[in-house]
Amino acid sequence: MENSNCRERWNRTGIDDNMLAMFDASETNDAHPDALDDRITFLDVVRASSIVPEHGKPPTSKIFRAVFHMLRTGNSLEMIVASYKLLVDLDKQFPRVYLSRSSSNTPSKLVVVKEAWSPFIDCLDNGTAEAGDKQSSGPLDPSSFHLLIEDLAEIISGTKFQAASMESLRNMLLFQYLVIVFEDDFLPRNATLKWSMQRDSLLSLLLGSRKINYKSLMKDCVIIICQLSQLLQGELSKRLELQQSSQSKLSKNCHIALSLALFGVLKDTCVSMEKLLVMIMNLDMARKKADMEGHTTRADSPRTPLMDIILDELAYNKDSVPVFLKIFSEPKLKLEIVVQYLWKYITKPSVRTRKTSDYIEDTTFGGALKCFSNRTGTKSLMKKIGVDVIQLLLAHGFQAQLSILSKGNADDNISGDKVGGVGALVDLCQTFISAFDSFRSTDARMEILSIGKEALFTAATIISMKS
Repeated sequence: MENSNCRERWNRTGIDDNMLAMFDASETNDAHPDALDDRITFLDVVRASSIVPEHGKPPTSKIFRAVFHMLRTGNSLEMIVASYKLLVDLDKQFPRVYLSRSSSNTPSKLVVVKEAWSPFIDCLDNGTAEAGDKQSSGPLDPSSFHLLIEDLAEIISGTKFQAASMESLRNMLLFQYLVIVFEDDFLPRNATLKWSMQRDSLLSLLLGSRKINYKSLMKDCVIIICQLSQLLQGELSKRLELQQSSQSKLSKNCHIALSLALFGVLKDTCVSMEKLLVMIMNLDMARKKADMEGHTTRADSPRTPLMDIILDELAYNKDSVPVFLKIFSEPKLKLEIVVQYLWKYITKPSVRTRKTSDYIEDTTFGGALKCFSNRTGTKSLMKKIGVDVIQLLLAHGFQAQLSILSKGNADDNISGDKVGGVGALVDLCQTFISAFDSFRSTDARMEILSIGKEALFTAATIISMKS
């Protein structure tokens, strides 16, 4: 048996050595016409060796680094996409962190494969990735991730945006891959509901690193998702048409292929950015819960919750409210953003009188809607926030609330609304319609936005069906 294991390891080493020799040859002869074919063949051999067999074995760290290097330095659409897909498939086939259950009666156990290769250095604050970064093959450190986000912000804003640029594709696919790594590591840990597990996630270690400016990183992420929303809503086609008009006929076909690929990658990057933001907000909530239960230590240095940063960014730039709410789809967190945004501006009783001595602030979406029953309060909110922004907030909040109810999650609604019954649902719809009636009575010239009309129609339909 021992001889068989030794022979298996020797055979595996021989295969890996041959694959690495193939990769090294393609790197040495980079200018050779067959270099691209050699690299694609290398990726195919890795896939055939590790993924295709029923009991394939994970590649060595050297093989992983070689594939990672090809993703970060690829100069052809085929190689960039192939290396990205291979890394994603390898992570799916050989997870680094997962939940294991020996039987249906036993609780799940978190398994962490410590020897598994990772695109991030093992000790995010104490290690260094400078040597690896210069070769674009070694693992990343937190500062490298921050630089990637900054590059994405520049690329998407337009200062470095080129439809025919491989750099745009490389950086976006690299970001998508890293988010998948974060997700595969964080979700199993978060499912344990144990802060000790959540705290040790790659995402938590990255955000707590002294090598990044946390607030700056989070602001860049919010800006990127808003800019992506604008690009995907029509601005992208204008930019591509402008760039295509300046292309030569010889490069036109290549330009069209890259433009089509870029559009798909932009959509996936937007989805990945939302996943990253959702994970960070869930981590913040886990941190808050652990702190309330006394499970945190001095090592868990406090940081500004991402929710607060998002609210500040939306309040500072009200033009970003519609694009952010349209692209951000996670209903619970979206509803919480709407609720907290509204309650930043809703006037609270400043002096306790006989009427207000028993006042209990209802900081829920339903409570916010009821604040519009008062004409003076409505007028104040319209002046502070703006009519269009209020309509967007209420319409998106209403849609998010209905989405939560349709999934049967009313009991654990993050904003605290208890609207599980039919009567409560009808009451929500009636209060929502009343809020818009209050708008009309306050400002007769107010124009209702299309999203407001859709939400009102939905509310009226629900009332007629449930009455």
